[in-house]
Amino acid sequence: MSAHISNVRPKPDEVLKKIADYATGYTVKSTEAFETARYCLIDTLGCGFEAQEYPACNKLLGPVVRGTVVPNGARVPGTQFQLDPVQAAFNIGAMIRWLDFNDTWLAAEWGHPSDNLGGILAAADWLSRTAIAEGKKPLTMRDVLAAMIKAHEIQGVLALENSFNKVGLDHVVLVKVASTAVVAHMIGCSYDEVINAVSLAWVDGQSLRTYRHAPNTGSRKSWAAGDATSRAVRLALIAKTGEMGYPSVLTAKTWGFYDVLFKGKPFRFQRPFGSYVMENVLFKISFPAEFHSQTAVECAMQIHAELKKLKRTAEDIKRITIRTHEAAIRIIDKRGPLNNPADRDHCIQYMVAVPILFGRLTAGDYEDAIAKDKRIDALRDKIVCREDRRFTKDYHDPAKRSIANALTVEFKDGTKLPEIVCEYPIGHKRRRKEGMPVLVEKFKVNLARRFPAKQQKAILELCLDPARLEKTPVNEFVDLMVI
Repeated sequence: MSAHISNVRPKPDEVLKKIADYATGYTVKSTEAFETARYCLIDTLGCGFEAQEYPACNKLLGPVVRGTVVPNGARVPGTQFQLDPVQAAFNIGAMIRWLDFNDTWLAAEWGHPSDNLGGILAAADWLSRTAIAEGKKPLTMRDVLAAMIKAHEIQGVLALENSFNKVGLDHVVLVKVASTAVVAHMIGCSYDEVINAVSLAWVDGQSLRTYRHAPNTGSRKSWAAGDATSRAVRLALIAKTGEMGYPSVLTAKTWGFYDVLFKGKPFRFQRPFGSYVMENVLFKISFPAEFHSQTAVECAMQIHAELKKLKRTAEDIKRITIRTHEAAIRIIDKRGPLNNPADRDHCIQYMVAVPILFGRLTAGDYEDAIAKDKRIDALRDKIVCREDRRFTKDYHDPAKRSIANALTVEFKDGTKLPEIVCEYPIGHKRRRKEGMPVLVEKFKVNLARRFPAKQQKAILELCLDPARLEKTPVNEFVDLMVI
């Protein structure tokens, strides 16, 4: 007995066409999107410069074969490496994601759309250096900003209604898809080749989320996006050779993505592709912490100040209750031992305990030297999370997109502090006026980590001059950040 299966090659899935139409045909006109993209660019690179202070990150940077230098290759900011665009994308992607300090998008799926900068900047720099060597015009930074806006949009709109984490897949699948689409267009793929490239991204093996969750939480979560965006560059280059794609990669019965990995459900779309995601993206400005905890950390900093004023300590605390949203409980409500920095920056109890104790939360606070302080675990044990359904509803509401947390401190003598509530973190669109000056200060600090004063000044002045930045050839921009 056999079932008849048609071998007629189908037309491309509608989702593939939707992505390709946008990547190849949409012109970004939003002034707000370009302005936000500029802030996103400097913040993302700054996160990478801070990460370069950590040996665990640096050991992964450089060529696959030590000593390799690629003529006209892409340069890795903050280093002397000049690499092929695939490996450069991995380097840039890994360093900007390492400390969990770049931008964030929260929806049914969450993620960090600026992860796509790894592939975008590497491809743009390589293309520009190659063009100059051939006597042609290089790409400009406006091209990079436009590609960032498109990658943000593809990743973010797909994330609005489709939860990959609930089927055990990591959100970097969306980095791979978004980077593939925009890089394929950047390198000159035809419309059909862009569709082929995006189909290759969906048919590719997808990362499991297990490296983000107990009991396996580990440092792969810091380079997974670099891996995804570099894989995207590779797939785009493969498609440009004329290699075939897989038109029903999503919808094919039994063997397609929906049936194999998405429980048979098709993707849902809340809105068409435009520039919504970049305009509404969330920035991690003050704390290198998983975003669902950002408002909790802001509350914890206020608690630290209040304890100091009252001349009380953490030892006086009986319990801290965190009123929060469902996603925070699912991802970062964590008990038991924390085995490494990657474990700690995904534990809301840890991220609240440290600022209450010390009045700060920095990347260094996740390292073993700080984590061994027994007061942290003692306070962690006193912190409990409770879901507030209104917070969960407002988290998903496209008109609000809040990330609310509320903390109540109870003392052993029976007294309490008034509940401290924070619904929108400083990196939220509703706090742009307040947040962007602080973001620029963060960038200044990160520039000072890698560059001498004269170089810092040149980079900063260019980045704060929108018109001049947009006209700057990509290779000249990147050359400013070579050590």
